[in-house]
Amino acid sequence: MKIVVDLNRCQGYGQCAFLAPDVFVMHGEESLLYAPYADESRREDVLRAAAACPVQAIMVEGSHAG
Repeated sequence: MKIVVDLNRCQGYGQCAFLAPDVFVMHGEESLLYAPYADESRREDVLRAAAACPVQAIMVEGSHAG
């Protein structure tokens, strides 16, 4: 699945890094690093991370609802 983070919107709260630490990593206090593609096995954690973002800066593309 493809992950897109609007880094202009991201405020560095880090909720995503707590919920999916293998996909999202806080670099310093405010800078987010992330893997733009994640394995399908991580889908649930990535979707939780996107839902937990206080500013809704995370979009998950290529979702296969099922």
